[in-house]
Amino acid sequence: MDALLVMIVVFVGFIAAYQLYGKFIGRKIYMLSRTAKVPAVEFEDGIDYVPTPKEVIFGHHYASIAGTGPIVGPAIAVIWGWVPALIWIFVGSIVMGAVHDFGSLIISMRNQGKSIAEFSARYINARIKFFFFVIVFLELWLIIAIFGLVIAVIFKMFPGSVFPVWMEIPIAVLLGHMIYKRGKSITSWSILAVIAMYVTVVLGYRWPIELPSVAGIPPTGVWTIILLIYAYIASVLPVTTLLQPRDFINAHELFIALALLVLGVVVSAFGGLHMVAPAINPAPEGAPPMWPFLFITIACGAISGFHSLVSSGTSSKQVRNEEDALFVGYGSMLMEGVLSTLVVIATCAGIGLGYVTKTGETVTGLAAWTDHYASWAAAGGLAAKIGAFVTGSANMIEHLGIPNGVAVVIMGVFVASFAGTTLDTATRIQRYVVSELASDLKLGFLTGRHPATLVAVGSAAALAFISGPNGKGALKLWPLFGATNQTLAALALIVATVYLRYKGGLKWLVPGLPAVFMSVMTIWALVLNQTKFLAKHNMLLVVLNVVILLISVWIAIEGLVRFFSIKGPDGEGPEAAPAA
Repeated sequence: MDALLVMIVVFVGFIAAYQLYGKFIGRKIYMLSRTAKVPAVEFEDGIDYVPTPKEVIFGHHYASIAGTGPIVGPAIAVIWGWVPALIWIFVGSIVMGAVHDFGSLIISMRNQGKSIAEFSARYINARIKFFFFVIVFLELWLIIAIFGLVIAVIFKMFPGSVFPVWMEIPIAVLLGHMIYKRGKSITSWSILAVIAMYVTVVLGYRWPIELPSVAGIPPTGVWTIILLIYAYIASVLPVTTLLQPRDFINAHELFIALALLVLGVVVSAFGGLHMVAPAINPAPEGAPPMWPFLFITIACGAISGFHSLVSSGTSSKQVRNEEDALFVGYGSMLMEGVLSTLVVIATCAGIGLGYVTKTGETVTGLAAWTDHYASWAAAGGLAAKIGAFVTGSANMIEHLGIPNGVAVVIMGVFVASFAGTTLDTATRIQRYVVSELASDLKLGFLTGRHPATLVAVGSAAALAFISGPNGKGALKLWPLFGATNQTLAALALIVATVYLRYKGGLKWLVPGLPAVFMSVMTIWALVLNQTKFLAKHNMLLVVLNVVILLISVWIAIEGLVRFFSIKGPDGEGPEAAPAA
């Protein structure tokens, strides 16, 4: 019953946080206005800038920020115990992650939908814009290069997910056509689309697909090529053709999966579901120290810099009025906290209902958790992290009368679909970043949709295949991602702090305190990573990590200088930024 109690307490807490803290931030801190001019209306072009109902843009935003992040992070961080993981998810989501996402979204909406790298120059100074671009480009470069491999691994683990994941594309295109071109009901056609989606899930379970090697290229490499081509096409299409309808379907799919998990927790609670993992496990074998790495490992489930790129990249160009921004920016982060909470329950309680060891023995309770989380190395791989979540989830869903095999496919499709969303959203955002940077550098030939997307996809492909045809090249740089991602979160909070400092009063404290915390945690992690990379004589990571560390410290100092140079409301002070 303790797992059920944990779920209820956390969910009630999230609802209260949205109603109290979230709405306070919207009304009193950012002073949202329904009548304010927004980029989606001002620059409407039918491709990137499209005024969108908040329910639809919520689906896109949530599907984009969720991906596999709120699954894989908590699924490994529970090795330090489920209590610290859950505390960070709950507190981080409310006072840091949601503040970060919503702030990035509304500030971008008040700056023509420009990226955080662009508007950072307005509120701090022009010097840091280039450094921001370096951090943003590096993060998106890694995401695009690695997520083809991530999805390939998921397809290998759950071959039943391949057919439904790819069938989601024509279903989404048809949904978009019926809604935007034929004027059909969003509700009724979304229901039909989701029903069709789950029909393909059953078909995928019956007819799993496993891709063979092609021309000497292993399946991971083949899938990476296919997925990068898909990402290119998806990112240049109008958002109403594929991105919005597909993410709307994904959002419904997510809510169904969440509902199944919640019901699974409720029913399983009366059948022996308990938190079998240790409450606190401060020194697991081979793991880095909990401080600061808990706050780096759980990113998307609490606060993630990637979210600022989605907020200021695609979502700010589609939110139809400022009041909708609270639901999209703040609300979606809390929903991601809901997902991460269920991941903790699945990996710390659900896994205890039954787990098959490498020797083929089925174990339960603490023995099941201990076998999977025997060491950091044993639990740290992508397959291990996703496997723990899917196994625990399927165990709980099975109590609803759904066969375990079908439950596994449902969760596999869920994970793969959201990874796909992250891939093509990151590609579209990287296209924006390349276009903005090319514009600043007066390289007009790179500002168009196709040239900029070619740079985004081509550079990611080069990284993915730099070590051979298996598409695993990005793994060489992946150890940099966690600290880089959280560095970006800290930097986004610094920009929001300076923005509110221009408004006067103590509004800046809302993002300011989280900015200080995240800056300390990420710089601390970067320093510890540097000692590890030096010990392993990995000079590539040593050099890149130093660059990231220096950029982080530089931007933090520039932010502090700007903060203390502002003397009052409305931007009073040297080189005052126009009040937006």
